[in-house]
Amino acid sequence: MRYTERMRALREDNDLTQKDIADMLGVAQTTYSQYELAKRPMPIDYLVALCDYYKVSADYMLGRTDKK
Repeated sequence: MRYTERMRALREDNDLTQKDIADMLGVAQTTYSQYELAKRPMPIDYLVALCDYYKVSADYMLGRTDKK
């Protein structure tokens, strides 16, 4: 599973909108949408912030393991 798929799955599992996560990261909803669609590379700082927010490991977010 690609990290973009994990990002979307975690967001949807937590009943959050792209706008909710974009606001948490301090970016526009359209920018976050481009991250989820892999149309724009996501800065590592945002990846770390998402891991902390969802309380998952970076390995899980990156699809290197299925263990959160």
